[in-house]
Amino acid sequence: MAIEPYRRLFRLPGVRTLLLVGLLARVPATATGMALTLHVAHGMGLGFGRAGLVTMASTIGMAVGSPLSGRLVDRHGLRPVLVVTTGAQAAFWSCAWALPFPVLVGAAAVAGLLVLPVFGVIRQCLAAVVPPEQRRMGFSLDSMLVEISYMTGPALAVAGVTMLGGGPTMMIIAVGLTGSGLTLILLDPPIRSAEELDEPVARVPRRRWLTPGMVALLGTAAAATFVLTATELALVGTMEHTGQTAWIGLAVAIWCLYSLLGGFVYGGLSRGFSPLLLIGLMGALTVPVGLAGGDWRWLVLALLPAGLLCAPALSSTVEGVSRWVPSGARGEAMGLHGTALLIGGAASAPVAGAIIDAHGATWAFVMAGLVGVFMVVLALPFWRRRPGVAGAVMEPSLESAAAH
Repeated sequence: MAIEPYRRLFRLPGVRTLLLVGLLARVPATATGMALTLHVAHGMGLGFGRAGLVTMASTIGMAVGSPLSGRLVDRHGLRPVLVVTTGAQAAFWSCAWALPFPVLVGAAAVAGLLVLPVFGVIRQCLAAVVPPEQRRMGFSLDSMLVEISYMTGPALAVAGVTMLGGGPTMMIIAVGLTGSGLTLILLDPPIRSAEELDEPVARVPRRRWLTPGMVALLGTAAAATFVLTATELALVGTMEHTGQTAWIGLAVAIWCLYSLLGGFVYGGLSRGFSPLLLIGLMGALTVPVGLAGGDWRWLVLALLPAGLLCAPALSSTVEGVSRWVPSGARGEAMGLHGTALLIGGAASAPVAGAIIDAHGATWAFVMAGLVGVFMVVLALPFWRRRPGVAGAVMEPSLESAAAH
């Protein structure tokens, strides 16, 4: 596969800056959950149970706030939303370390509701600056950068809390999130393409685009993060059971590299594939992973086929949203997509943990894969009822793959 298509993508005005800002802004955003967990569990000495309550409150807030902020971006533009959310994040993270536990739970929920919408905003702006024929590559590259941020942010949070303590780490996160928000405010990337700006802006009824087909797409997106979160927990559980804890970090890093490689290759393909096909395959290929067992190196090798599909599966769902939703509702739709990803990951953790405790990590791999396949089968009847493509004709590759 030639590198030239990526060079053409980077030559588009604003793309390189947008992707770089997106990467840097997502690092502190991905560090927040780990920082909160460690602060409550160790810094406050309240254990992981109460830490889970704080992160749950934050997650619920983000699940509600993500589509809400997207809708406000659609109606009022990017800057007003960024000003409010940046101020909210600066206020919370600069004082969270000093809050008593009951207040911290409530404040975390409000901070989640007013979360800096960096994930949805970057994707919405990418859809505006990248032509439809190059969006697969743009979203694939964005998924790869998200992977890098999730490899970096939580690790930095652990290192910060361990070496500096919870208070200083939260202050650093406050600086990082504030800087990210201010950078996006100054950059003010477009949320609609030049062609879309020439069209009259009208409120788009939700029923026009939030069809059964779109709900099916969001459900499969949630299934993807369900599979990924459960797989990660099953991987960690397997290695802890076999006494190979020291290699967990390396194993997870290799798994992430599989996703980066898969995203790079997928982005350069001349044809794309249906999210249902990619997520269904990822689930099916996850089912037998636990059979590798034993040596962690065999386990990581068994993760290769499903791992290569991680970034392509997620980027294909983002591409679907960008193509199916009118530009006037794209922010809310991207926010709902983010909520779907959050729900999938949040639902997966307790289910996978219970299965690991009761039956072993091997069955957690099986459960994760079967859930992915089941969600795809469940979505199939509604797939033909997806909304019309916004401003473009659906690619034949997606149509043909969805039909199978």
